[in-house]
Amino acid sequence: MPEKPDLAAGIPLESIPAGGKLVGVVAEEDVLLVRQGEQFFAVGAFCTHYGGPLADGLVVDGQVRCPWHHACFDLRTGEALRAPALNPISCWNVITQNGRVFVRGKKAPVADRPAIKQPSSILIIGGGAAGLAAADMLRREGYSGPLRIISADADAPVDRPNLSKDFLAGNAPDEWIPLRPPEWYAEQKIDLTLGERVTELDAHAKTIRTHGGQVHEYGALLLATGAEPQRIPVEGADPARVFCLRSFADAKEIIRMAGSAKRALVVGASFIGLEVAASLRARGLSVDVVAPESVPMERVLGPELGKFVQSLHESHGVRFHLGQTVGSVKGARVALSNGGVVEADFLVLGVGVKPSVELAQRAGLAVDRGILVNEYLETSAPGVYAAGDVARWPDPRSGAPIRVEHWVVAERQGQTAAKNMIGIRERFVSVPFFWSQHYDVRINYVGHAESWDSIDLDGDPRKGNCAAGFIRAGRRTALVTISRDLESLQAELDLESDTANRAV
Repeated sequence: MPEKPDLAAGIPLESIPAGGKLVGVVAEEDVLLVRQGEQFFAVGAFCTHYGGPLADGLVVDGQVRCPWHHACFDLRTGEALRAPALNPISCWNVITQNGRVFVRGKKAPVADRPAIKQPSSILIIGGGAAGLAAADMLRREGYSGPLRIISADADAPVDRPNLSKDFLAGNAPDEWIPLRPPEWYAEQKIDLTLGERVTELDAHAKTIRTHGGQVHEYGALLLATGAEPQRIPVEGADPARVFCLRSFADAKEIIRMAGSAKRALVVGASFIGLEVAASLRARGLSVDVVAPESVPMERVLGPELGKFVQSLHESHGVRFHLGQTVGSVKGARVALSNGGVVEADFLVLGVGVKPSVELAQRAGLAVDRGILVNEYLETSAPGVYAAGDVARWPDPRSGAPIRVEHWVVAERQGQTAAKNMIGIRERFVSVPFFWSQHYDVRINYVGHAESWDSIDLDGDPRKGNCAAGFIRAGRRTALVTISRDLESLQAELDLESDTANRAV
């Protein structure tokens, strides 16, 4: 591998053409040098989310987008503009002189901006992706008033996608999972209340009441209550041996059970269910999957990619029982609907989630398969916003209201809601994105396709390299890629442009 150039010592201008990128070093730190026209930018070479190489990403309009999970950074300041990255990348001064370009000292971080509005207080109900991202953005945008997060979870906000992936597989330690360290909340003057449920919302009086009887007033409120796993009844099953995976505590309980078990049954061939299957196989457990569909995830990925995912898991020893449901459990014997029997020491349910709308319903907010919001994520009650898995918003691409259960969508909605609560009028038009990890295969999905007329498949998923475009009414509404990160980023940009053109 060629040695990286010392950018502090300078390189010839012609070393990096217009629109080009180059990775060098400054004081032993990797730096990405970007040229746009006659302008040069120097920033940290790796995404602050999971360390994706930004040199392999997409540069557009003064931004660089991460190839792995589509985080976005400002090349001028290093600021993290869009989730899933929350922390900025470093940014350096660049000087051009005598036909050479030099990267010198680091720039100071962006100072907090004065908020346009300062509500008397802001209350966030929910400690998941949307709630944490909203609190983070409020402080970044200059809101200095009282800020409280009330979460029913016992743990502070965590990196939930990791729970079914590396953490459950045993490749990520506990300390990697919290999104922010405990001291961050104190530094940002955020009052984090854990293990408490909000039972009443009075949108007229602008107050909430918790299960413990405490009453809190608010100037603006964000409902980020998320979704709860579906817990289907399993006749005869010991409740201590039936798990769902939503929280940090859930993941640790499954790991505890896996430590003394040999066989696991995953009920449901959802993304979460199959990620759990892959992680338990990594721990050496025998894994069976029972699901009612004939092809795993066909409703989301289509038949060909669904069959590929099934074959990928089968190649790692997972046994599928498709077109079937769980009948009853007796000891370690699980009876299936077709009369077959599976041996399992415990079960993990991955049969979907339902939005947590009960609080909004009792308060009289408009609800329809989620809390209804407008393009600014405002609910039917003034000063009350909703974001994340619980929110159902008008999709600018289809024109129909949608609800999407994706981590990145939740974070980005939290960020947009935060801006709107302090008077920065920003429509939520972000293109949905999620990723799923199965062994050494990462599947990226950008866009949203609840139905489609056809699927254009380019490449061969069995060779670990393909792109599948979902077409409806002559338009591509979503793209699934494997090992085509730049193509995924470009598809996101194309969908953004399509949205902007429709708004004109």
